[in-house]
Amino acid sequence: MCPSEIESTVRWFENVSLSDLPEVGGKIANLGELHHLAKQGRIRVANGFCITAAAYRDFIRNNGLEVEINRMLQEKSGPEKIRKMIRESSLPEKLMAEVTIAYDQLTRSRNGRMDVAVRSSATAEDLPTASFAGLQDSFLNINGIHDLLEAVRNCFASLFNDRAVSYRNEKRIHHDQVDIAVAVQEMIRSDLSVSGVMFTIDTETGFENHILIESSYGLGESIVQGKVSPDEFIVAKNLLKPGKFPIIRMKPGTKEHKLVYDFDGASGTTTRTETVSVPDRNRFSLSEPEIIELANQAAVIERHYQEIHGKKSPMDIEWAKDGISGEFIILQARPETVHSVKLHESKHWQQHTLLEKGRILIQGSSVGNSIQSGVARVIDSARDLSLLKWGEVLVTDRTDPDWEPAMKKAAAIVTNRGGRTCHAAIVARELGIPAVVGTGNATQVIRSGQKVTVSSGEGSVGRIYEGELKFRISAIPEVDLTRLKTRIMMNLGDPDAAAGLSFLPNHGIGLARLEFIINSAIGVHPMAIARFDSISDENIRKKIVESSKSFDSPKEFFIRTLSCETGMIAAAFYPKTVVVRFSDFKSNEYSRLIGGELFEHREENPMIGFRGAGRYLDDDYRDGFLLECEAMIRAREHLGLDNISLMIPFCRTVEEAERILSLLSSTGISRERGYSILMMCEIPSNVILAKEFLSLFDGFSIGSNDLTQLTLGIDRDSEKAASSFSERNPAVLALIRDAIIVAKELNKPIGICGQAPSDDPEFARFIVECGIDSISLNPDSVLRTIPIILEAEKRRQTGFPVQNAESILPKPPQDARTSPAS
Repeated sequence: MCPSEIESTVRWFENVSLSDLPEVGGKIANLGELHHLAKQGRIRVANGFCITAAAYRDFIRNNGLEVEINRMLQEKSGPEKIRKMIRESSLPEKLMAEVTIAYDQLTRSRNGRMDVAVRSSATAEDLPTASFAGLQDSFLNINGIHDLLEAVRNCFASLFNDRAVSYRNEKRIHHDQVDIAVAVQEMIRSDLSVSGVMFTIDTETGFENHILIESSYGLGESIVQGKVSPDEFIVAKNLLKPGKFPIIRMKPGTKEHKLVYDFDGASGTTTRTETVSVPDRNRFSLSEPEIIELANQAAVIERHYQEIHGKKSPMDIEWAKDGISGEFIILQARPETVHSVKLHESKHWQQHTLLEKGRILIQGSSVGNSIQSGVARVIDSARDLSLLKWGEVLVTDRTDPDWEPAMKKAAAIVTNRGGRTCHAAIVARELGIPAVVGTGNATQVIRSGQKVTVSSGEGSVGRIYEGELKFRISAIPEVDLTRLKTRIMMNLGDPDAAAGLSFLPNHGIGLARLEFIINSAIGVHPMAIARFDSISDENIRKKIVESSKSFDSPKEFFIRTLSCETGMIAAAFYPKTVVVRFSDFKSNEYSRLIGGELFEHREENPMIGFRGAGRYLDDDYRDGFLLECEAMIRAREHLGLDNISLMIPFCRTVEEAERILSLLSSTGISRERGYSILMMCEIPSNVILAKEFLSLFDGFSIGSNDLTQLTLGIDRDSEKAASSFSERNPAVLALIRDAIIVAKELNKPIGICGQAPSDDPEFARFIVECGIDSISLNPDSVLRTIPIILEAEKRRQTGFPVQNAESILPKPPQDARTSPAS
């Protein structure tokens, strides 16, 4: 039984709800809602009671502080004086008596001893449109009625913290409009365990199907105050089902310190900081079942608030694990305020237009369809990448996968060499930043420290202008995909970009590149993982051990990381199809990974060497491929991402196709278990024997870059031959047309994931008129290509235009200079 609350200024959490917010503040009103859920057995919440705002007002009035507070607020040092005055004032006798009764009742549940947290709850706090969170003070590990009453007074005083006063002034909220209530909540012994925070939305993009969980050892204030780098987990909220573990990100934090109780008072406070042991730092602070348990509680809380408000209600939640009982306890929850108002806003729904002219310093091929200004930073080699600062324009000769972490700092990218499919171009597209590649000598023309404007929003020619020019960003309206017969898909390799790109109009992902994930998230050669025990080079062994230290073994590190990062992409687009291509590095690219030099042979022409299906079947890589297979099985079956289809690249012969399908089946990847297995159509033999290949696979995806390379006999890494490289060459187009004809005859789906339709409107029109089922585009070209597809669909006659296919072959441009790379 709770004490009578009639005319009381002390109320138990279980008797509070959101309707009481004006009297108990946002934090306590939300605690009341959580207790309603706890009564239903759906979550666990720390028990406690609150001191209402009426008690605060009585305190101020009884001590005659109103006039003095208003006067002192006019002084520069006023807030400090107000706090001192409040701390030295007496609490009303009635309030002290009621707090004593409630505290005694609370402590009886713990055999007379109860450590409590005393938290401030301003009456304007935790609102959907303004958080006020963290402005007032909290006091931890409070024991005994004397210390409790002192903490209550300190909470009252914290209404006039410098930061709280400044915040109200900034928001133009008069100080008389905000009162304060106080929560007295049992302390959960997370000092013996772990604690953290959860968000039921992606905090960067506003993507609503993510649950972000941060966790570290000890009391949660370390994370809230930014004093520790926690572990980070992302769970796909819409895939939470019994028996599935849709954890799509497991990122270890450093977790060097933890905040614990200071029972002997040696630190002079009620808490102290301890160093975390090295073994604890190196392991994840939560297990998979624990992550899922927390995610389920977060989803329950969000659904409860959605029912209350009748709209989407993403939440910000604090939690702790009791080191004694082992239970997960929710400490508090509040509406998430950054993305709640504008759920779906995305930087990709924008168009950039230059508003003034300037002197052109240099030009090349444009990438990204956008504009950005900044200070140039010329980087000559990877060892100088530390010089690149956030927001600068990276100017260099060329980039490779080793550069990717640093490239995320750049506002734009400019290179001397490369075409629209080079590494710098691919990374720039996925980062959503402009790039100009193939300029010839940008590193000589542009100086470090020079202000420039990089424009890739003026068509196929990209320009770097002198100075910071003005440009306009316009919103682009939503597109009705039901008007399209051709499916619009995207090419993607960066899991971090997936949530933001999901807001673009699309039917899914037509090409997710595993090699991008292996390079950026793992960094170790798959064979160095598979044969770790046989590696004698101690330097390489140390690097692998360091990379995998948060996991049970190097193999578990590879499989879990690859499955999770692939899951980040698949979950962002679920339930739409996501086509994942097994890794298609070439030997020179594999050799750059940790341990790569032990397992790769030098090839004069790696573009047509040891790659694709032939590599997977060879003893020199089969074990690495089997690790990739295990990761994909984990993503589909353990995480629950059954929207993943798998694709085999560079399959030269029908016999090779049969062998690779047999190998896949031996791992459990087969049609009988629900898998869809596609093949890249990128070698002339794939088209010539299309019926034979398609009888084995579930469909084709045309790779126009390699198909052009092998049809014309041009090494697409060769700058000398770049001027002759064109997907619009009649021979290439004839092969693409023939592949579509055969696929249509066999009723097998056929799409394209090569570069050409992203860059060339005429090429896009051609393949649509030929009847292609889907086009997988670079994200930056989706919006501008949709009108082209609509126009081509109108022109296409009923059925497949076999008879007039020759007549719609466009002539290649006379000045074609597209130079593709890997």
